[in-house]
Amino acid sequence: MTIQSAAQTAVTADTLAAARLLVAQMGITAADLVDTAPAAPTFAEVIPRVRARLSAGTARTYGTHFDLLESLWPDRSLTEPTRHELEELAYTVQTTARSNRASRGGTSAVEHFVSAARCVYRYAEEAGWVRPQDNPARRLPIPSRRASHRYAVPSGQVAEICQVAATSGDGPELDALILRFHLETACRRGGALALHPQDLDRDQCLVFLREKGGSDRWQPVSPTLMRHLNDHGTERGAPFTGQLLRYRHGRPITARRYDYVWGRIGESLPWVARQGVTAH
Repeated sequence: MTIQSAAQTAVTADTLAAARLLVAQMGITAADLVDTAPAAPTFAEVIPRVRARLSAGTARTYGTHFDLLESLWPDRSLTEPTRHELEELAYTVQTTARSNRASRGGTSAVEHFVSAARCVYRYAEEAGWVRPQDNPARRLPIPSRRASHRYAVPSGQVAEICQVAATSGDGPELDALILRFHLETACRRGGALALHPQDLDRDQCLVFLREKGGSDRWQPVSPTLMRHLNDHGTERGAPFTGQLLRYRHGRPITARRYDYVWGRIGESLPWVARQGVTAH
């Protein structure tokens, strides 16, 4: 049996004290030094689980970026990619983003990509596969949003748009009603498509709107618009709990009607087509 000397005991105590001090300064606990975390799964294994937890709207927004991660790194563990790799992928997303009149240099696409990546790694943290300090998505920068290209259409040009809608096409009464509805309520097209006869409070001139993201609200309208909405639903046989806006033969309109209306207006008013004026 070996008996330690007092000097050896003192050295050991000093070493332990120094080690404890160093560990404390680094913000590490004893638990951090023990590798008890389960092995992290691959992107192909995790992303379907993440999708299943999200609402339909969020899953649709992140869907393209989930697809990218699954196709690019299907067999890679979540612990393998570095922050630098994710930043390079974000840059690729920005440079390949689809461009249109409302584009802001791909910053919106990057913002959604970063949010999607953080969503995946937040799930990994909750499952214990990745420690917060090892999460590469936490440190991904979100680009600053650029100023919107949208602006209010002057009243004179609004009058031109309404004139064309009400005097051309295969359903001028319907198209004029749609535009009047949006002008008074400022709702998105989804709010108009979700309008039912039961949503009309004729006594108080209120319409109940079901908007994007569950932001339902009662919206005041003019007595004239309320009368036209009521007459439209009655004449075209809209069920009390069914869609209000319909074609002459009674079939409900879809979002394609908006594409048709704005395409027709753009043919008559070149500045509409040139500036990409639409109702969302």
